[in-house]
Amino acid sequence: MELKDYEILGDGEIDIIIYKKNSGDISKGRVPEYKFKIVLHNTDTVIGHINLRLGNSEKVLNYIGHVGYGIEEQYRGNKFAANACNIIKEVIKDHLMNKVIITCNPHNYASRKICETIGAKFIEIVDIPETSDAYSADETQKCRYEWIV
Repeated sequence: MELKDYEILGDGEIDIIIYKKNSGDISKGRVPEYKFKIVLHNTDTVIGHINLRLGNSEKVLNYIGHVGYGIEEQYRGNKFAANACNIIKEVIKDHLMNKVIITCNPHNYASRKICETIGAKFIEIVDIPETSDAYSADETQKCRYEWIV
């Protein structure tokens, strides 16, 4: 899947800027991926990140999801992650994806709320196999959400 270049994407409150593109390595189960930084609009203040993985490996579909995000602690509670998800819809659609999987830890209620806020539907909670590189002592299960864009 071809990775594209994007200008700054934003909503007037935050901007999404590509800082890395990975072409992936299918032999290792890695799919192409965009890594974006989330910044306050028209500033250099980085408040978080959002990643978009393109492709449907077992790891993506079940454990790490197509979309991953994080907001710096002092900026949480402002719906910046939900806004960032909505901003990258354009990129998702550009890659002809009409639905994506988002995962989070079952006890991460803030992330679960973000999924609900953007309209993603809860599918299930899955156990991460100990043999997966997605597994750790802190990451043994994932909530899976499907987001139709």
